[in-house]
Amino acid sequence: MLGVVAKSTGSWYEVWLDDKTKISCRLRGIFRLQKSSLTNPVAVGDRVNVDITNREEAVITEIESRKNYLLRKATKASSQFQIVASNIDQAIIIATDVAPRTSTGFIDRFLVTCSLYDIDPIIVFNKVDLIEDFSSLEEKVQTYTQAGYLVLMTSFIEELLNSELTALLTDKTTLLFGHSGVGKSTLLNRLIPGAMQDVGDISNQHQKGKHTTTFAQMFEDQFGNRIIDTPGVKEFGLEEMEPWTLGHCFNEFKKYIPGCKYNTCIHKDEPKCAIMAAFANGHISEFRYANYLNMLDDVLNT
Repeated sequence: MLGVVAKSTGSWYEVWLDDKTKISCRLRGIFRLQKSSLTNPVAVGDRVNVDITNREEAVITEIESRKNYLLRKATKASSQFQIVASNIDQAIIIATDVAPRTSTGFIDRFLVTCSLYDIDPIIVFNKVDLIEDFSSLEEKVQTYTQAGYLVLMTSFIEELLNSELTALLTDKTTLLFGHSGVGKSTLLNRLIPGAMQDVGDISNQHQKGKHTTTFAQMFEDQFGNRIIDTPGVKEFGLEEMEPWTLGHCFNEFKKYIPGCKYNTCIHKDEPKCAIMAAFANGHISEFRYANYLNMLDDVLNT
């Protein structure tokens, strides 16, 4: 029978069969033995074929082709990658300016990865009720909005859940992503009260979130909208790519790239580079270009 993987704990998988049955499955050994740079051969969101001859030992026998997936490198030094989730319509990064602070570098790595896999990204700045000086946040919101990204501001603590955000979830499979402590599980509990995800406190010493979600898991609301909650991550390593392709993953770069002298321009020190000219003229923000150069160094040194 066919179904979708809703939870993966490493050795067991919860699969929602097409007949609405939920069943625990193991993975056929051949998938675990195949050489791969992936740490997880099966991910939440995968469409799979399940042998349920023995329901107590149901087995995933086949993984259908994925329409897309979100991939992250385990660490900068690692050569392995993890599929965060697959077959998703959109991905929301929950970011915060305080308690804890999400860097624009982390946000931009997420946006680049979404671009690589044709996933619609949404940026949600949470905990706006805790911000005393809005100037920094306003600059980020303006920059990302002008670049063509959808940006929302909200506060789950004050239950100011943005109605626009809830509308965006309709008829979608949505991934929630971000650092620990930014409010992913709180958002999920607001949207699907039956999810009952644990919510952690913030470490007073480092102002970092404590891990409460330990594995990716899919939830479904009463209308059939699906949300995938994910563990908080500290780093977001990029996969290998041709250096000249990175600029195409920045929305505001795209209209200038055709003006570059070289088709393989990496927008760093080449002559007649339209991106460098746009930056010099104030058409590309300083933090976005700095984040681009930082990622470019990673790509060049991979």
